[in-house]
Amino acid sequence: METVIGVFQERSNAERAVEEIREKGFGEEDVSILAREDRLKENGEEGDREGVIDQDLTTGVTTGGVLGGLTGLLAGAGALTIPGVGPILAVGPIAAGLTGLAAGGIVGSLVDLGIPRERSQHFQEEVRQGGILAVIESENEESQDIAHILREHRARDVEIH
Repeated sequence: METVIGVFQERSNAERAVEEIREKGFGEEDVSILAREDRLKENGEEGDREGVIDQDLTTGVTTGGVLGGLTGLLAGAGALTIPGVGPILAVGPIAAGLTGLAAGGIVGSLVDLGIPRERSQHFQEEVRQGGILAVIESENEESQDIAHILREHRARDVEIH
């Protein structure tokens, strides 16, 4: 198993990439999205996110269209506050790792997925600055294809670990 990671600056690019990855058969147990809450709210929408956690990507994409955007997907996402980053939304396997800040927040969750600490700190900083982080767990032979999809949709810092 490998982890493919990349950062999007544009929500629409993240939406298209995740949809294409989903079309290749990747499901809720494979794909995580993590971003500051304010980056994912569409047209300044507000909403009470208290108590919402762990929406899966399958439901979000299927019922919300191509992530309806990401708002449809993230309607049931985990809303957490990470010190130094602020309020974030997370879906997919990474959401569970973020629920315990004792585990180290974003950095700890990424390290648990095999991302080196230095790079994990870089990705946390990207999220803090407004980047949308996509993390996909794949079989080794599929990792290059996933990395290609991320790059094709303008992700930066695409890496395979």
